[in-house]
Amino acid sequence: MSEQNSAITEAGGLRNLFTLLFAGFVLSGIATVIVGPMLPVFIRRWSLDDSQAGLFSTVQFMAAWIGTLASSAIASWRGYRPALVLGYTLIGGGLVFLNADTHILALTASATFGFGYGLVTAGTNLLVAELGGERSASLVSLLNFMWGVGAMTCPLLIAFALKHNQIGLTLFGCAAFGVVMVIGMLFTSFGADASHHEAKAADTAGAGPAFHVALALASLFFIYVAMENGIGIWAAEFAKRLANGITGLTTLAPTFFYGGLTLGRASAPVALHRIKERTLVLGALALAAAGNTLLISAPSLYVAIMAVFLAGLGCASVYPIYIAWLSRWYGARARKIGGVLFALASLGGSAGPWLVGAVSQFSGSLRIGLLVPLASAVIMIGLVLLLRRQTAA
Repeated sequence: MSEQNSAITEAGGLRNLFTLLFAGFVLSGIATVIVGPMLPVFIRRWSLDDSQAGLFSTVQFMAAWIGTLASSAIASWRGYRPALVLGYTLIGGGLVFLNADTHILALTASATFGFGYGLVTAGTNLLVAELGGERSASLVSLLNFMWGVGAMTCPLLIAFALKHNQIGLTLFGCAAFGVVMVIGMLFTSFGADASHHEAKAADTAGAGPAFHVALALASLFFIYVAMENGIGIWAAEFAKRLANGITGLTTLAPTFFYGGLTLGRASAPVALHRIKERTLVLGALALAAAGNTLLISAPSLYVAIMAVFLAGLGCASVYPIYIAWLSRWYGARARKIGGVLFALASLGGSAGPWLVGAVSQFSGSLRIGLLVPLASAVIMIGLVLLLRRQTAA
C-alpha cells in the first residue's frame, strides 16, 4: 500500500513539474521572439539601418549562448532548479526595460532576457526529454508547442499595446509572469523524478555515436535556429516594406509564422505515430524551403503572410526531433553534450537574423537577405540524408 501511495505521489509530482515547465515555455516563447514585432518600432525610433537592426537579435542570442553554457555548468553542479530560477528572473527583468528611451538600454535589456532564455531553454528541453523516455519526441514537441503559443501570442500583444499606447504595461505584465514562474520553480519538487530517470539513463548510456554524427547534429542545431530566427525576426519588417508602412497586419506577420509553428507542433505527436522521425523532418524541411521561396517572391502582403505561415508549419517538428535524437543517442551524457549543442543553437539564433540583415544591407534588398534561411533549409536536408543510418529508427 505504501508503494502504491509513493507511486501516486511521484506521478502527481511529475505532473506538477510538467505543468510548470510547459507553462514557463509560454513566457520563454514571448521573450525569444519579442524583438521581431518591436523591430519596426526600433528602426523608426532610432533611424537604424538593416545591419544595425539585426544587432538586437545578435545581442540577444549571444547572451543566450552564454546563458546556455552557464545552464549546463549549473545543471551538472546543482541540478536544473537554480538555472531555471535565475533564468526566469532575468527574463522578467529584461522585458521590463525593453521599451527604453535609449538604444543602448534597449540592447542591454535584450541581452538580459536573452541570457535568461539561455538558462531556461536547454535545461527545460533536456529535463522533459529525460523524463519522457520513449515518448521524448512527442513530449518535447508539446513543450515547444507551448513555446509556440507564447511566440504566436507575442506579436498580438505588441500590436494591441502599440494601438493603445500600453507597451510599458504589457511588458510589466510579462515580468509579473516571470515572478510567478520563479515562485513555482522554488516550491516544485525536481529531485526524485529527475534523479530516477537520470539513473535509468545512465544504466543504458553507451559510448554514443561517432564523431561525424556529433558534428552533423551540432550543425543541425546551429543551422535550424539560424533559419527559424532569420524568418521570424524579419517577418514584420519584410511585411512593412511590402505594405509601405507599419499596419496592424504587418505587426502581426510574425504571428502567422509562429502560428504555423504552433499548429505543426500540436499535430506532431499524432504524426509521429504514423511517420518515422526522419521522414517527418525531411518533409518538414522541404515545406519550410517552399514557404521561404514563396516569401522571397511574394508580390503582395497577403501572399507574404501565407508564405510565413507555411514556413512556420515546416519548421514546427524539426527542432523537437533534433532534441529527441540528442537525448536518445547520448543517454545520460546528453546533459553535458546538450550544453554545447544548445549553445551552438543560440549562436545560430544570433547569426541568422544578423546575416539576413547584413546580406540585405549589402545587396540593397531584404528579399536577397531572405535567401539565407532558404539555404539553411537546403543544407539541413543534405545533413539529415547523410545521417540515414543513425536516423533510420
